[in-house]
Amino acid sequence: METVGPVVDRDAVLAAAMAPVPVADGVEVSVAVLDADSGQSATYGAGVFDTASIVKVDILAALLLRAQDAGRVLATEEKAHALAMIGNSDNDPASALWRAIGAADGLDAANRRFGLTGTGGGDGPLWGLTQTTAADQVALLRQVFLADGSRLSAASRAYVRGLMGRIADGQRWGVSAAADGGDGGAWALKNGWLRRSTTGLWVVNSIGRVTSGGRDHLVAVLSRGSTTRAEGISLTEAAAKAAVSAFAGADGGAEGRKPS
Repeated sequence: METVGPVVDRDAVLAAAMAPVPVADGVEVSVAVLDADSGQSATYGAGVFDTASIVKVDILAALLLRAQDAGRVLATEEKAHALAMIGNSDNDPASALWRAIGAADGLDAANRRFGLTGTGGGDGPLWGLTQTTAADQVALLRQVFLADGSRLSAASRAYVRGLMGRIADGQRWGVSAAADGGDGGAWALKNGWLRRSTTGLWVVNSIGRVTSGGRDHLVAVLSRGSTTRAEGISLTEAAAKAAVSAFAGADGGAEGRKPS
């Protein structure tokens, strides 16, 4: 029988790692991370946040689920929309696919099957104002990156991962900062940014898979209240690095090990 080590409180480790991260007054940030090798996870912060463009991954996952149910592959036009929506974060293709999945009702129906419990579709055409939590975004990433328990087929998962690994040059920031080599390809991501007209402040989010130290991590960073987009990007990158550091040197611990 393998020797089982002490249980590590990863939430506490993540909180300690987040302590030196500079967060300006009035700014809120929430982080969730899953170590794909051990299955252990950690969260920091709470609350529900606007998705901005990270919801585009959810829209695509919902579209693929509908296609699976119908026993078909995506049409050429749908693939073109998906490529532009994820790779370049284009909004018009996102709106077209939002309508194709049945807007908020369709997204909510798919998310119930995906196991997302704190995410609600935006009002009418406002998909970017979908509300979500960091934990739910990691649950969505599990559907895309991990086979166990996923409602998406292997082909659907590979399709989404492929698009998330080919993000336009100017959008390769956020969780990718925590990957080996930074912008070295050891990541797959989707970012979202939105300046709220009511306050002039920024929502800046980043979700994805990063490889660091030979381990894969699913990371979600949600933030709001930054005075500039650049400030929000810096915060998401610092938080992503903190999230991954919470598992630096982890060997699985008592929670993640399976007896031989």
